Amino acid sequence: MFERGTDGPKVIVVGVDDSDSSWRAAAYAAGLARRQGSQLALVYVQPVSGMLALTGFGGELGETTESVADEIVRQIHEAADRFGETTSVNWQFHTLVGDPFTGLATTADDLRADAVVVGASEQAGHRVMGSLAVRLVKAARWPVTVVP
Repeated sequence: MFERGTDGPKVIVVGVDDSDSSWRAAAYAAGLARRQGSQLALVYVQPVSGMLALTGFGGELGETTESVADEIVRQIHEAADRFGETTSVNWQFHTLVGDPFTGLATTADDLRADAVVVGASEQAGHRVMGSLAVRLVKAARWPVTVVP
């Protein structure tokens, strides 16, 4: 029987989007994964507008979101290479298209995550509509850590 929260986190999901706060969240989650011997799932959710490019309506926008994903993977590999053999973080990179909340929640559920880590929102509009972190906390399915 699967049981969450026993013997430390086995899977940690972290949202990355190339913002400074998401990189801080990724670094925090990587340290936690290393110390706990957890699997680290880095998740980049391409905006829905990226999907328009796939249908021919988005043009350069789809290429831009794809290049963001490529750049994130490149930076993750560089960071992993910098730490070399001294770290034993088992990590995966997931790219999805859609709403960040839905993408992170679906990935966390699919992987049976024990924890979700996100960076604090840097967008002023989230004070009105609610940030990704607030939405994840309200979902109440996993412990959520918000890294400033």
